[in-house]
Amino acid sequence: MTAHLLKAEIHCHLEGAAQPDLARAQAQKYGVDISGILNERGYIWSDFSEFIICYDAVASLFRTADDYALLTSTYLAELAAANTIYSELIVSPDHGDRIGLGADAYLAGICDGIEAARESTGIEARIIVTGERHFGPDRVVAAADYAVRSRNPLITGFNMAGEERMGRVADYARAFDIARDAGLGLTIHAGEVCGAFSVSDALDLVHPSRIGHGVRAIEDAALVERLAELGTVLEVCPGSNIALKVFPDFESHPLRALKEAGVRVCLNSDDPPFFHTSLAREYENACRTIGLGEAEINAMTRTALEAAFVDEDTRFRLLSRFDAETGEDVSKPA
Repeated sequence: MTAHLLKAEIHCHLEGAAQPDLARAQAQKYGVDISGILNERGYIWSDFSEFIICYDAVASLFRTADDYALLTSTYLAELAAANTIYSELIVSPDHGDRIGLGADAYLAGICDGIEAARESTGIEARIIVTGERHFGPDRVVAAADYAVRSRNPLITGFNMAGEERMGRVADYARAFDIARDAGLGLTIHAGEVCGAFSVSDALDLVHPSRIGHGVRAIEDAALVERLAELGTVLEVCPGSNIALKVFPDFESHPLRALKEAGVRVCLNSDDPPFFHTSLAREYENACRTIGLGEAEINAMTRTALEAAFVDEDTRFRLLSRFDAETGEDVSKPA
């Protein structure tokens, strides 16, 4: 029902987009036994902590700039085949350093993959550098410093991901100050594993234009009203939330309630094969299971494009294409 719709995604972790077949090929290439993290049903994990371990094990299978170019171009081609016109990829230069590749080569491979995908499919993509919360404030600050220092035109945003239960948002605020001062767009994971308070902390201390997930805000009516008034965009990932047991099922997911309360929301896949989903499936579930109509889904896609971390010329071009192809009156934010 939604295959024909144009799509956009602004919340997906690059290593988390590695399909099992690609992971198997990489494991064979490097002679790595991955039977403990992958079987015929998919990636193996049972809770958030195990998910992080499994994620890191898959990420370790990508070791060269060429590996990262392949991962990037493969995922973007998958998106383009589902009528996606824009993607933002969350990446960690710190990971490039940890595996011995180096942040520069890591980013170079990703950029090569973006360029290859743009040339072959026309999809537009940008990079969000992320600091990983569970490695501590100094590493997150270092990630922000790197994002600014690299002066890479494809790096347009800064984020913090990882174990949300570690530390306080205040511990990491300096990293966001560095990124903000350099003109990068700001988003932060909050309101996923932790409750509404983590969204409030993010708004108070980081002042982001977007929040990754943010769905636990539904627990605080005043916070929902505040999000609506501010126009903060929530990068909602329903399939991820169900897989991680943030909510028990799609029927109880607050996407519709947040939208109806005036909060700006959009659809994303987060770490799609880990959660047995895809961006196309998120759109289909929004329609079939959550019960949103085509116009409502189109409005959320337009919200993603309006909130994208791109220059205004690129935004105008993306929105013009979207409006011309949808023919919908979706001028009001979703």
